[in-house]
Amino acid sequence: MSEQDALSSARIGAVLFDLDGTLIDSAPDLGGAGNDMRVARGLPPHPLEHFRPMVGSGARGMVGRAFGVGPEHETFIELRDEFLQRYEARITQQTRLFPQMQAVLAALHAHAVPWGIVTNKAARFSEPLVRALGLLPPAATLVCGDTTPHSKPHPAPLLEAARRVGVPAFECVYVGDDLRDVQAGRAAGMMTIAVAWGYLGAGEPIEAWDADHIAHTPGDLLKLLRMA
Repeated sequence: MSEQDALSSARIGAVLFDLDGTLIDSAPDLGGAGNDMRVARGLPPHPLEHFRPMVGSGARGMVGRAFGVGPEHETFIELRDEFLQRYEARITQQTRLFPQMQAVLAALHAHAVPWGIVTNKAARFSEPLVRALGLLPPAATLVCGDTTPHSKPHPAPLLEAARRVGVPAFECVYVGDDLRDVQAGRAAGMMTIAVAWGYLGAGEPIEAWDADHIAHTPGDLLKLLRMA
């Protein structure tokens, strides 16, 4: 049996998505906040592609890309706090759903398959963002980075999402663009799909994450879910 057959033969009770890099392209606003900080200091802005690979690392990654400093640097906390303030001020300025992801969500609705969002982004940012983008509702649940005592790669957020949706974890599919997404999904006993249109980071290539499946486009995702 092929990998695609293995997924299509399983019962899919719900589909859970990571947020940044999977459902939405937030790189323009995250990178933009970093560039706002550079411009305020008389420095030239970086191209967006300089920030994009590290979007999954949040404020740490953006501050690192903007100024070349990490958490061990004496100025990091101050820079991080300023970054978060600047990002919050422009959080929906340029952020959009990835092209074709609305079609994926519409297909799930048409097949009466509930879907939800599980992100490491704090509720302070996640809740207003997904509401502004029209994702909550119809998302059945939103589990944020501070909803449970642990964030991904711990399975707790995914298990909480499954509980809220009312679907056993083994009947859920988790879709994400980061190794931590795959690790969390597998630890929760869920089928995992890694998406290659996301930010991916600077670590191992997506093929080495041990996801059950890889989707290179939202169209691939629809085919894996047997909804194309």
